[in-house]
Amino acid sequence: METITKAWYFAQSGQRKQRSVELMKEHRQQFGTSGNCFDLAIWFMHELSQEGITSYAVGHDLKTPDAHVAVVTLNEEGHRYFCDLGDQWIQPILIEKNRDSYCEDALEGFVTGGRIKVDAGSHEVQFSYLRPNGKVSRQKFDLEPIPYDQLLDAANHSQSLLRHPLVEMRLFQPGEVLHWEFDRWRSFISSNQGLVDESKLINNQEWAERIHTRTGMAQDLVYRSLDIYSQL
Repeated sequence: METITKAWYFAQSGQRKQRSVELMKEHRQQFGTSGNCFDLAIWFMHELSQEGITSYAVGHDLKTPDAHVAVVTLNEEGHRYFCDLGDQWIQPILIEKNRDSYCEDALEGFVTGGRIKVDAGSHEVQFSYLRPNGKVSRQKFDLEPIPYDQLLDAANHSQSLLRHPLVEMRLFQPGEVLHWEFDRWRSFISSNQGLVDESKLINNQEWAERIHTRTGMAQDLVYRSLDIYSQL
């Protein structure tokens, strides 16, 4: 997940609007980019539809700077599973309280750098993120499907906001999935043992090289995007 492409795309096209799935795929192939939570949710639902899997978007704080969207998918029995590519979840999680496999204990293997507790209801779900340092944060989603036209409206609004550069990705190692993050000229790795800061860098060229090394995104694209954010 990243907001690097957002600034670059605006500079290239003069447009601050949601990209089509076809354009996102083209940018991915050419430059190794991905996108923010709206990009990933829309792209993910497109791929699910190609496989005949029912899905819909859910979210909170739409059309605000705190907006976030994720995806709910339904299996063959109609059971709901929550999928959040934007927050780099490792795998979907069941949000049907009346199923035998539903669990309200703190679970490992769903989010990076911590455990997750689920409190699911018919119309909303709350997640509690438990970090190794004892910190607990919470996130609540209304499970009512977001109509696609409203999703696109909120996505266009999100793409119009340039706030700060952010990149999040998963790093796979034996026995654990780590979380690497670049956030406002700081980068760090989160694991079940805690958070480790990486060395600070001097300029955007160095940051672009680090982000390129971690993600595979085209270094020149990252550099140009960081320069745009630096001027905000």
